[in-house]
This record gives sequence, C-alpha cells and structure tokens, in this order.
Amino acid sequence: MIRHIMTGLLCCLLWTPQVWAEDMVRASNRNVDIGALFQRVEERARELAQEDFKPASTDMPDVLANMDYQQYRSIRFRPEQSLWHDQALFEVQLFHPGFLYREPVRINIVEENKVAVLPFERTRFRYDGKAAVLADEAPETLGYAGFRVHYPLNTEEYKDEFLVFQGASYFRLVGPGQAYGLSARGLAVDTAAPQGEEFPAFREFWLVRPRADETRLIIFALLDSPSVTGAYWFEVQPGAPTGMRVDARLFARKDIAKLGIAPLTSMFHHGENRTRFVDDFRPEVHDSDGLQMLTGQNEWIWRPLNNPRTLRVTAMMDENPRGFGLLQRDRRFDHYQDMEAAYERRPGLWVIPEGDWGKGRVELVEIPTDSEVNDNIVSYWVPEAPMKAGESRRYAYHLRSVDAQVAEHALGSVLRTRIGWGAVPGQSDPPPRSVRQFVVDFRGGELASLSPDAPLEAELAHAVGKVRDLHVQRLPDGKTWRAIFKLDPQDSDVVDMRLYLSLRGQRLTEVWSYLWSPDAVD
Repeated sequence: MIRHIMTGLLCCLLWTPQVWAEDMVRASNRNVDIGALFQRVEERARELAQEDFKPASTDMPDVLANMDYQQYRSIRFRPEQSLWHDQALFEVQLFHPGFLYREPVRINIVEENKVAVLPFERTRFRYDGKAAVLADEAPETLGYAGFRVHYPLNTEEYKDEFLVFQGASYFRLVGPGQAYGLSARGLAVDTAAPQGEEFPAFREFWLVRPRADETRLIIFALLDSPSVTGAYWFEVQPGAPTGMRVDARLFARKDIAKLGIAPLTSMFHHGENRTRFVDDFRPEVHDSDGLQMLTGQNEWIWRPLNNPRTLRVTAMMDENPRGFGLLQRDRRFDHYQDMEAAYERRPGLWVIPEGDWGKGRVELVEIPTDSEVNDNIVSYWVPEAPMKAGESRRYAYHLRSVDAQVAEHALGSVLRTRIGWGAVPGQSDPPPRSVRQFVVDFRGGELASLSPDAPLEAELAHAVGKVRDLHVQRLPDGKTWRAIFKLDPQDSDVVDMRLYLSLRGQRLTEVWSYLWSPDAVD
C-alpha cells in the first residue's frame, strides 16, 4: 500500500542507559574514531543552524520524479549488490530515487579509517516491467532515496529486512515475527498547529561498517529544516525485542512553538470501540490501538485510539516521563480477518527517555480519515519550554519494538473497550441516543488469581457529565474483569474519563483514559 511506502518501524534484553553506555564504548573500539566523527556531524549541524535554510536541490529528470506507483514498485534492488554482502551479519540495500522521493539523500560509508561517499549506480537495480523505460534515465550524480537494513532476525538461514530509513525523517523497525506498521520520526515540528506542520528531513547518513560478527549497527544522520538542524546517533540491535538508542543534538534556526520529541506515526481506521457504521467486512483495521504511558510518578495509563469526526489533539501533562508509545495490543487474526495486511503482527514502539526531560506533555493527535492508506495518528513528547532561535538541546532515548505489552508492565491491562446505546432492550421510555453504555474489560496482573466474589471496585473519575450503574463483574473465562457504566454527557461536548480497578484500596490495573464526544454517534 502507498501509505507504507511513504513512511519508509523480557528476557535478557531489558536495556538500561548504563548498559547502553558500556556497550557504546565497546562498539567504539574499532579503527575508525566514530566519536570524533560524530562530533564533526554535530558541528556541521551547529554551523547549518547559523545559515539560511537551503532546500535540498536535485537534478532529477521529470520522468523519474513523475513515475507512478507501479513503476516505482518495479525497480528492484539486486541483493548481491548489498553493502557488506556475505561479509557481516548486517547487509544494507538501497532505495531508488523518484516517485514520492524526489530529494535524494547522501550516504557515506565509514570503514578502515576513512569516510567515503556512496555514489549512485544504476547497476545496483533491476528495472522490471513498467520500469524498463527508466533504466537509462537516472544520472550518476543522483543520491539514493534511503536504505533498508537486513539481519538474520527470525532464522540463521535468511537475513530479514528489519529497519528502513526513507522519506523526511521517517524510519521503521520490527522485531521477530512482526510486520511493518507504524513509523518513528527523527523530529516533529508544529504538528497540528494552525501555521502548519514542518517536516524536518535527514539529508545525509553515515553507515559505520560492522565487524563480521557484530550484532549492533551504528548510523549517524544530519537533520535539516527551515527551523531546526540536528545530529543523530542511532545504535541499533535487532533481536527480541529489536532496540535502538537515539541520541539527538538539536540546534534551532528559528523559534519553535511546538517541538515534538521521539514522534511516532500510525493509523487507526476502526476498532472495537467504533460507534459509527463502517462498510467493511473486517471487524478492525489499525496499525496501533492505543497510547501507553508510564508517568514520572510511576502510573501506567492506556488511552484507546479513535478515528474522530474532527481533528482531535489531547495532552497528558507530566514531568520526567518514564515511557510512552503507540502499541498494537490486539494480536488475534480473527479480530482483523485480513490475510494481506497482517494487522495482528504490527509492532508497537515504546520510548524510554534517558535522563530527566523535565516538564511537558505527551501529545496525541487523531486525524479523521476515511481510508486506511492514511496515517492519521501521531504522538510525541512536547517540552514545556518552547525552543528559541540559537538554542541547542540534547535528547537521548531508547526505542523498543513490542508486541501486545511492555515487558515492565505488571498490572492488569485494558483488554477491550466497547460502547453502545445506554437503553435496555424493550424499554418503553428509552434514554436519548447520547446516553452511552461503556464496557471496559481488564485482564492480567493479579486479576486472574481473584475469586469470583472478590470485592473489586471500579474507580471512575470525570469532571462533567453524569455516570450511573457503575459496577464490576468477572467474565466466564475466570481471568477477565469487566467494568460497566452508563454515561450521560448532558450538555458537555467532551467527557474526559479515568477508570481503574482496585481491591480494598490497592490499585490492580492501569488507568483507562478515554475522551468521549457525543458527536461520535451517527
């Protein structure tokens, strides 16, 4: 699907900043002084921020810039042309410029005490089918549109593609058994702001050649945009889970009203919480189904995603957050029924800040969409203080691919959210259609060990609207507990709710956080 081209990602691998720091020292023990090289990349970013922004230029022929989707798909990289082919666990394949990717990036290879630009070579590609007419059109002065990295992720016999950098500052990564879904970005600027969003782009990359048996890959990138420049150090380790440490050094050209750190971009078309008719045989269609957050006060929060009628931007205020991310909790094929998209295998991405990020907010942007080809979900951290022209900042964090749950999460979790009209079947005087019944199911943690008559209570907070018939019951599977209530929003446009389950004052679950708007009902 075009959307995925446009955006191109508990065992012993629970990394901590200290472990990563030690491993980085070991990774630096090679001929090339990568620390000194990164300092030069950082200095270049600093210098660029003091100059006027210059858009990326290209001499791309019109026939490449205007090729269609089918032509672009028919240009194939030759695997035998991969960087480090049969010489290391990692191999790198390159993307052809053209179609949506009209600003090629510069790629440098770092090895044996030297840095060399990787020239564009047509011989690295096959021009099949409809692309055959383009075989002689690409000049040798072109760069590449990006790259993908392969590694024996699932079996020793085959090197899977697990990491992609392509388009603006987008990149994607997956762990074993996962399929590409949501994307990460280097930086977000003024997302959903009235003045319009700015999309910083990685203009140049440095790929540090790994040793033959090395299981970590180091990549540097130079970011540029009208408002900000940046130097990025990525250190990637594929595995279960696949992880990445990101060290970003940012330099502001202009004042930035909203700086989005560690942004994640995904898609949510419809799910179990839908309240409008969707003409689709598939029960659910989404790359992610919720925003997870671990606050600085060690509170786990889960906010299910929505496809709203109008643009919705919400924020969860915090200080020194311990983690946040977009997850795909629902891993059951029968909930999607899509043999091609494999939504049940889409990864979640979990962000672990390194050090103290101070005061700010995790912001969630939900954009209305009528098609699954559009990414309509964005989340990121916004520092409380806007970034001023001439200012520099550093943000370091870890990205981890996850399945249904974050490994450190030990409380009961929200399993599903369902919403319907709050009328009783056959009721002679039914309430208005705006009155809704909410059914929130929790599972995990200590819930499965409770007896059916345990005095479990639902703690529900809401500032507006009226709630009645709030109660809790155990489901027949013996593991799941259901909180049920009816909400009358009264004259409120939006009702913000927080719900969790407790036993004699002890909190047993994460917080279900939900924003209900009466206009969500047909």
